[in-house]
Amino acid sequence: MPTWEKVAYDPDDFANRRHIGPSPSEMEKMLGALGVNTLDQLIDQAVPGSLRQGEDLGWEPMTEGAVLDELRRIGSRNRVHTSMIGQGYHQTITPPAIQRNILENPAWYTAYTPYQPEIAQGRLEALLNFQTMVIDLTGLEVAGASLLDEATAAAEAMVMAYNAAKGKRQRFFVADDLHPQVRAVLATRAEPYGIDLVSAPVDGATPDDTWFGAIVAYPGTHGHVRDYTDFITRVHAAGALAIVDADLLSLCVLKEPGAMGADIAIGSAQRFGVQPGYGGPHAAYLSCRDPLKRIMPGRLVGVSQDAAGNRAYRLALQAREQHIRRERATSNVCTAQALLAVMASFYAVFHGPLGLKAIAQRVHLMAATLAQALRDGGAVVEPEAFFDTVTVTVGVGQAGIIAAAEQRGINLRRVGRDKVGISCDETTTLDVIGRVLDAFGIEQGEALTETPSIPDELLRESEYLTHPVFHMNRAESEMMRYMRRLSDRDLALDRAMIPLGSCTMKLNAAAEMMAITWPEFASLHPYAPRNQAEGYREVIDDLEAKLCQVTGYDAFSMQPNSGAQGEYAGLMTIRAYHRSREEDRDICLIPTSAHGTNPASATMAGLKVVPVKSAANGDIDLADFAAKAEQAGDRLAAVMITYPSTHGVFEETVRQVCDITHEHGGQVYIDGANLNAMVGLVRPGDLGGDVSHLNLHKTFAIPHGGGGPGMGPIGVKEHLAAHLPGDPGSGEEGAVSAAPFGSASVLLISWAYVRLMGGAGLTQATRVAILNANYLAVRLSEAYPILYTGDQGRVAHECIVDPRSFAEHGVTVDDIAKRLIDHGFHAPTMSWPVPGTLMIEPTESEPLAELERFCTAMLDIAREAGEVVDGTVAAEESPLRRAPHTTEDLVSEWDRPYTREVGCFPPGAFRVDKYWPPVGRVDNAYGDRNLVCSCPPWEGSEA
Repeated sequence: MPTWEKVAYDPDDFANRRHIGPSPSEMEKMLGALGVNTLDQLIDQAVPGSLRQGEDLGWEPMTEGAVLDELRRIGSRNRVHTSMIGQGYHQTITPPAIQRNILENPAWYTAYTPYQPEIAQGRLEALLNFQTMVIDLTGLEVAGASLLDEATAAAEAMVMAYNAAKGKRQRFFVADDLHPQVRAVLATRAEPYGIDLVSAPVDGATPDDTWFGAIVAYPGTHGHVRDYTDFITRVHAAGALAIVDADLLSLCVLKEPGAMGADIAIGSAQRFGVQPGYGGPHAAYLSCRDPLKRIMPGRLVGVSQDAAGNRAYRLALQAREQHIRRERATSNVCTAQALLAVMASFYAVFHGPLGLKAIAQRVHLMAATLAQALRDGGAVVEPEAFFDTVTVTVGVGQAGIIAAAEQRGINLRRVGRDKVGISCDETTTLDVIGRVLDAFGIEQGEALTETPSIPDELLRESEYLTHPVFHMNRAESEMMRYMRRLSDRDLALDRAMIPLGSCTMKLNAAAEMMAITWPEFASLHPYAPRNQAEGYREVIDDLEAKLCQVTGYDAFSMQPNSGAQGEYAGLMTIRAYHRSREEDRDICLIPTSAHGTNPASATMAGLKVVPVKSAANGDIDLADFAAKAEQAGDRLAAVMITYPSTHGVFEETVRQVCDITHEHGGQVYIDGANLNAMVGLVRPGDLGGDVSHLNLHKTFAIPHGGGGPGMGPIGVKEHLAAHLPGDPGSGEEGAVSAAPFGSASVLLISWAYVRLMGGAGLTQATRVAILNANYLAVRLSEAYPILYTGDQGRVAHECIVDPRSFAEHGVTVDDIAKRLIDHGFHAPTMSWPVPGTLMIEPTESEPLAELERFCTAMLDIAREAGEVVDGTVAAEESPLRRAPHTTEDLVSEWDRPYTREVGCFPPGAFRVDKYWPPVGRVDNAYGDRNLVCSCPPWEGSEA
């Protein structure tokens, strides 16, 4: 007979298992393979005891239910009013089909940057749709695949114009009616370059031969719309470039920048179905004339072909990027806003050109109705020509009007001391208009006006979104299937491990993602009154406190909205500190083992990069470092190191590096790219670091989103806290992003992660990340040399395997990467930091079965490479060279010397659930020689 036996069940253990892949029994097996008895013993071998932190992380884990309940409580502290503040942020309607199938779908949000195009054709097509949308709406010839936010895009465009002038001119005109946060970020970016900003009204501005560029607002921050054709003509006559900061929705009815002669257009795609989220994330855009494409910042999706001649998409012109050109890159932009650009592109597909025009017209007529009613009621309203925003002079009654509107659930914008700004958007209704008028003590009219307030000469004449993708049948069934078809073409974390060294592709748990779409968080304007955002402030303050415990720093800025942006912000904080001490320091030492974006970030911050050699074991060459620090002397501003190093090892000399830097008056920047090997074990602030950025999209569980969103908040020691980035909306110094807390809504994910895990859970995650990496290193060492290890033969959270001996016989690292696709895996990081090698990071999220499947694939690839080495198979006839294999290859005439089974179903590949790449090996050179960055002819359903 059965008997009652109580089962021991610890919810906290289950909570930790959410992120920690191997089971306790699997860990025992792995530890046995490593020849150690306990995980503590392995950690003692991998992490030098002299570097270990002295105290544990001290907060308790919470269950999923408790975290979600807490988020509901916190969210209730936010007060969501109807926002009519404008200033570049608007309420919008996210079509539920897009929210459900894109934003909340791990097939889209867990994907990596599409550097491996064969397994990224879906998101590349969606980003190509985004580029096409931007090209059409702005009337320019080339567009990128998104930037971080509107203000950052403006700064990138300014530097782009500066580079076009080859630094021979130093003055840049900034229209005084740009949004204040845009002007603030421009000022920060201009200072290191020595750029002289000329801020004035456009009317009366006189371009001259000292200008290299000019940027104007369209519409202006207070609503004005102007035809800039004449001004742009005069800018060109002076030999400068013209940049237009344009509201994308307004371009559905307003004359496009290209028709005015603009060279570059920038702006935000936020109001294309992406909620304000207290500041982000949102996709910015940048488009330009064709001759400028090779100095564009960021990523550009292009059309190429695969080995069979079929159309294939890829990232084009990658030689511009920071990981290749280092300090000579066009920008340090690493994380774009790919997921949000995909959402915006689907918003345009969902509505089509007529739908977008109808939305834009309705927004404008709502604003026109409001303006007319205010004027009829005796108010002084400007401007005469506007799109969605008007400004009302209210004199001493400003505070009373704003308070009255707030009582009616509406936020208006305070403009100066005597005016109020009012912006309409997609969600504005006649009821909202009535409540605004009631706050002014004015009665509402009966209907929406049909009389626009846009002069005929400013109305758009050209067509846009003519490609069939924007005219497809928009039945939800067809939209859902289109999104599914694209996601099926991709390999994301929901299908397989993505073992990218330095990129930490760990689990993004579902419970952590839930709150970002809740209205109490998603709908807040970043410049809403502070008392309406108390919930956000609670989350941000608590997360900052936890991150201080994790890192050993004293203060944080959450403003940087990418890791590379965090590098830049940290270096600018260091520069501000030196200036406050009246010290002129401009040299930055960067070891070759540091993270790849560091040199570009240092250059962007106005520092001169001096590289430091690596020793034979991969450590920083201490003698070379000391010599170069001595040589820099009192010009030494900073050293940028990555810890553990990009070589995947804890260097015991790190404190000596910090001490040498401090002896010469420099500051130590410790790149947080590899913090996943440190949390709970080692604190960068205890090692001697003065500032670090943390990649929340790596270590703290924010998803990569196919190349963004990201967050790179910076932690600093107390002496640097006063020099952190200022509030961009208030025009404070040092602002690096458009919103005070960057992409604030995704901070909810990291907050949920640290609360679910607890301090002990975060530490265990680090320990298991080190276990998984060492297990792979031992298993793969059967076929591949492990390039760098610590003194006791252990790696940190990643390892570099060395297949270069195969290359001598014609098997390249590219061949290995493409063959891994046949096995169902994304390739590890290729040829960085050491050319011809693979850097592998399994993270703590992967269970033993997936690790073994990967080992099976890598060992079989080594066997196939061995057949080439011993002459059994020619490299050109090997499945390695013909990889990846598509379904078209499978069913076509088979003319290969190996069987279909060998080519298409190698060991480790799933048979029933196999991932099939939609294209074969992509021809990168062809795509760069024949650059096409908008949608080619498309075969699909049309309305």
